[in-house]
Amino acid sequence: MDTVDQYAVYGNPVKHSKSPQIHAAFAEQTGQLLHYRAHKVELGRFAEAAAEFFRNGGRGLNITVPFKLDAFEFADELSGRARRAGAVNTLARGEDGRIYGDNTDGVGMVRDINDNLGWQLGGRRILVLGAGGAVRGILGPLLKQRPSEVVIANRTPAKAEALAELFAELGAVSGRPFEALAGSQFDLIINGTSASMSGDLPPLPSHILSNEGCAYDMMYGAEPTPFMRWAAAETAWAVSDGLGMLVEQAAESFCIWRGLRPDTRPVIELIRQSLSL
Repeated sequence: MDTVDQYAVYGNPVKHSKSPQIHAAFAEQTGQLLHYRAHKVELGRFAEAAAEFFRNGGRGLNITVPFKLDAFEFADELSGRARRAGAVNTLARGEDGRIYGDNTDGVGMVRDINDNLGWQLGGRRILVLGAGGAVRGILGPLLKQRPSEVVIANRTPAKAEALAELFAELGAVSGRPFEALAGSQFDLIINGTSASMSGDLPPLPSHILSNEGCAYDMMYGAEPTPFMRWAAAETAWAVSDGLGMLVEQAAESFCIWRGLRPDTRPVIELIRQSLSL
């Protein structure tokens, strides 16, 4: 059996994943000997592929689309944040052979916003765009920061309202249709809609950002995203994409697996540079 601890990211597609580069940088920085690869899993075969990986001595998996719900079902034990998110992006094999499932997306975003960007979340009025799995994954950690309110806006209002209901016990959170946002102002807008990458921006009213309002896109790319360009045109005080979130959620996974927290700043810079190559 291979003596080097094995890790991987499972997804479909997974060809353009930055995870192998990120975890290689973490391992080098912390002096950890491990091997991490990207692996495309055929649709409908996640449980079979994951079981084989762990049976062969694999230590941990990151999970990306479309398998986060499959990973949730696969885990023997779930963290509280994974249970609330209804999805798993990190699997770890314990010493007893049981598979532990966690979700590091939300804490990764919060760390990026708080620590890397220096933006405040506590006491802020926050608007979240979208009501899909990506948004469900961040709501728990976001509400733990005690914003004054979180509004979830979605083209299908019932989805936003249902999602808000799931997290109501954690803080002031509500769901609204986009047309009900007129006249409101927010200190932070978080975009959790992947459709915006193709230029399909939600219909947001002008002047929706407060004077020191910030805009955060959970997506990222070599160029500013369409949402980021919209925010800049709205004279946002500060704008960011989600590259830092990607690296921070990976760092949380690395910490779960290895018990060490890497320094994310040089890795964010490394990945940022690789996007422009």
